[in-house]
Formats: sequence, structure tokens, C-alpha cells
Amino acid sequence: MQLSLFNLFAQEKREYQIATIAFYNVENLFDIEDNPETFDDDRTAGGKDVWTAEKYTRKIENISRVLSEIGCDVNPEPPAIIGLCEIENSKVLEDLIAHPNLDKYKYGIIHFDSPDERGVDVALLYRKQHFTPMDSKNRRLLIYEAENPSKRDYTRDQLVVTGLLNKEEINFIVNHWPSRGGGEARSAYKREKAALLNKRIIDSLVNGNPEAKIISMGDFNDDPTNKSFKKILKTEAAKNQLAENSLYNPMESMLKSGIGSLAYRDSWNLFDQIFMTANLVNNSDEGFQYYKAGIFNKPYLVTQNGQFKGYPFRTYGYSGYEGGYSDHFPVYIYLIRPIDSNGK
Repeated sequence: MQLSLFNLFAQEKREYQIATIAFYNVENLFDIEDNPETFDDDRTAGGKDVWTAEKYTRKIENISRVLSEIGCDVNPEPPAIIGLCEIENSKVLEDLIAHPNLDKYKYGIIHFDSPDERGVDVALLYRKQHFTPMDSKNRRLLIYEAENPSKRDYTRDQLVVTGLLNKEEINFIVNHWPSRGGGEARSAYKREKAALLNKRIIDSLVNGNPEAKIISMGDFNDDPTNKSFKKILKTEAAKNQLAENSLYNPMESMLKSGIGSLAYRDSWNLFDQIFMTANLVNNSDEGFQYYKAGIFNKPYLVTQNGQFKGYPFRTYGYSGYEGGYSDHFPVYIYLIRPIDSNGK
């Protein structure tokens, strides 16, 4: 897809190639089978949620529609890269990309099983036409309970994928950090451990290639202003404050303007974020660079009435099955790259 932008500095209009990068917490995308090795009993036909084939089919329909439309206000092509969390296994991913809403776009799957007790994982979908994976690995997050240091808290791995996005090497990290169960303050150390792992991954990629372009995305269960981001990852909200090795987080300014991706007790959080290395922002070469970020919150994804009017229209709410999409809105960024006079 091409995009025309007016360059005020050069006083000329340039043509750009555009790619959408998205992330979505899909709220417990489980199949209907009981996995005896995980706590997935609620999401079975005989479980608390009465998770039937009909409900599963509707969930696949709903999520596939969203993924096919993210970012289409600017780029009519669906995302080249999609990070996902709260998916149960490879089967649900295969069902998802085989749905008619997505099948024609020929998505590939990168997924590893993680040790999460409920069996939820992270994954990356990529359009084979636009992205060629070169390397992928899951990085284990080891956390132990503060009250019982010998007891491990089994949580999600961090997925690291390196590949060629339209022939340009870019690294992606997909995250789903530990929840705020037990309270934000009491559980903060878990997300700070996750931030440290994320920083080690980024540092390792940069050590291997000082020019590495890195995008980290996920449901971080923290806002952009929390310690995990500002003190450990040291993310910046302003482009003009970026040093060579800084990390830019466009979601921080969005949160400060009152925009969120999930709601709780009539306040918004922005746990779903995408941040990146400075060389994707203040880019002096002709490669991909950050253009802008957004939250995909079209009216059909929003609860239209009742106590939770304005909140994300979710699959399960406090009153039970609602038949919606997710308790989170997806987030996305656009990357753009100049097209030369030869159309390349």
C-alpha cells in the first residue's frame, strides 16, 4: 500500500510504502476441548462458561473481523504483523487465519506453548507476502512468589521474532506480563521482573547488531507511566528527547490525553502498548520509520448501553456471556518507508 504525505521541510509531496503493526488481547480464545494439563475447565462445554462450539465459532468470527480491519482508516490492507495474547494453542490460531475474513491474506503463525497455568500464550501472525521470519524463540520469565520464594509463579514467555518486513530486518517482541491479581502494588514486582527480561532481550539484540530495529508490543498490565516502563525500560514520550539508545513509547501521550484500551471502575488504562527503538523514530536512512499510533475502537467494539456503556464489548462480562469481542481494544502503529522514483 502507498501513502502520499507532504514533507513541509522539503516542500514536496513524497510517496511512502505503509505497513500496519497491531496487537490484540483477544480475551481467552480457547477451543472447546479440555486440556488435562492446564486450568482451562471453565472454557469447555461442561464448564462454568458453558463454552460450546457455537460460542467458539462466533468468537473466531468476531476476532477475525477485527484483525482484518485494524488500521484500515489509513491503510486499507490488514496488518502485516499482529501480536496476540490470551490464545490457548496453535489450533485456535489455525482456525482464526483460516476464517474467510483472513484466509485470503495468507497469514503465517509463530507460536510456542508457555508454562502459564491457564494455558494462555502469546503469538505472532504475519502476512507471508510481506514478512519472512529468520529466527524465533521464546524467552522464559522466571518469577517466584514474594511470600513464598520457593513457589514459582508460572506465567507467559516473551516471544522474540526476527525477520524481513518487505526485505528490511526488524525484530518483534510479543508480551503478556503478569496480571495485577492481589492488587497493583503487591504484584508490581512481577511486572518489573518482566520489564527487566524485556530490557535484556532488547540489549542482547542491540549487542548483536547496533543498528537493530526493535518493536515490543503486548498487554503489559501496566500503564506507560508505571515504574516498569519509566524506571526500568526508561521509555520516552517525546520524540525530541530520544537519545541513540532510547525507547519511544507513543502510548504515554495517548494515556495522558485520557485514551485507554481497557476500562475498570470508570477509569481507563492503557495496558496494551507498542514501543520501539529510537532508530525507528528519528530515522536518517531510507528504511521504515514510525508514522503514528492508534487504538482500534470502532463502535461495534464498544458496549452501547447499560452500566458499562463505552467499555469494550467483551465475550464474557459480569453478567455472563455477552457474545462480544474482547475486554481490550486492539492497538496499532503505522510504519512508513519512502518510495524512490523507481517505485521501490
